Amino acid sequence: MKNLILLSLILCLFSSCLEKIDSKTLTNTKWELTELTGKTLPANAKATLNFADSLKISGKSFCNNYGGQAEIIDNKITLKNIFGTKMFCQETGSAENSYLSALSETNSAKLVDNKLHLLKGEKTLLIFTKIN
Repeated sequence: MKNLILLSLILCLFSSCLEKIDSKTLTNTKWELTELTGKTLPANAKATLNFADSLKISGKSFCNNYGGQAEIIDNKITLKNIFGTKMFCQETGSAENSYLSALSETNSAKLVDNKLHLLKGEKTLLIFTKIN
């Protein structure tokens, strides 16, 4: 019985760290990329993700600017119709391509300790820290 109570408490504590993803949670928020799975982030450039009204997205992909549309259904998020400027940026080109690819592969998200994790299935692709 003690084990069951302890397990219940642990599950409650863990679930309280996770916030549900919905349009109200993300609308008018700004995020800075802190982790790109499998890559080292460029030291001289940043990537950002901004959610505006109607979940329109925009941001900086290290060198170029981009935009698109987010859609949230049943706690699942997809980022669609991503477009961007096409300046050539030798130092950040590889990271930028990986970042934009990860955005388009995203099909799920979770908020943990004020960090936005974008996922493909159970695999974390990108982690952002909230700014503002």
